[in-house]
Amino acid sequence: MIWPAEDLWQALVAWRPGLTVEVLPQIDSTNTELMRRARAGQLDSVLLVAEAQTAGRGRLGRPWHGQAGDALTFSLGLPLLPQDWSGLSLAVGLSLVQSLDPDGAFGLRLKWPNDVWVAQPGTPSGWGKLAGVLIETALTAQVAPDQPRYCVVGVGINIAPPQASGLSTEPLGLQQLSPRATAPNVLAQVALPVLKTLLAFERDGFAPLQAQFNAHDALRDCAVTLSDGRTGTAHGVDVDGALCVDTAQGRERITSDEVSVRPQ
Repeated sequence: MIWPAEDLWQALVAWRPGLTVEVLPQIDSTNTELMRRARAGQLDSVLLVAEAQTAGRGRLGRPWHGQAGDALTFSLGLPLLPQDWSGLSLAVGLSLVQSLDPDGAFGLRLKWPNDVWVAQPGTPSGWGKLAGVLIETALTAQVAPDQPRYCVVGVGINIAPPQASGLSTEPLGLQQLSPRATAPNVLAQVALPVLKTLLAFERDGFAPLQAQFNAHDALRDCAVTLSDGRTGTAHGVDVDGALCVDTAQGRERITSDEVSVRPQ
């Protein structure tokens, strides 16, 4: 594959001086690699792209493997110091939706807290999963409460139709929506907006994005089941990015990364 690394670097470094772009033919996980580097004291801003991942990870440790050309897998690592980290994965997901589907032709939606879904009538869940976001921060000796933390934002986007079964939400490839999509051109489409989103989030937090997220919320006004068995109706997210669910006990703010929410 031919990657637009030089052009991409020129676009990114204008917004984050010193940032580098690396493209590797294969690695276990781009997130894992940048976390390893951060713990070793390498805290430089970097966009790390892998043509193939052998041990990619999604939320809650779920595997996300990418063969060359079948998926776009990359991680963006940089020091950040927002006033509040709440809602960061939502902001990144929103950036992906707006970049991949600027006019809404594909009907991309956001599933709290970190997935991009597309309506797929006839499937068990009624949805297909196109992309996911995994955010990690590194604890290093240099980090103090008033200092930036090294933030690693991992993105996985299915390009070719994935071969998978037994998943609660069936995966879907971008080529099913846009047949000419390739990993390199999708990277060129989404990388700079993700960087801009991170810099804006550091400055302004999630609140300015609340209405935009709710306009793309796949769960809004849907009956949902939480991972602890409670049921209710989702009503979008609040200014902190918490999912608001009306349950038998009243309105609940769902904030924990360990809570899995599925439409009934």
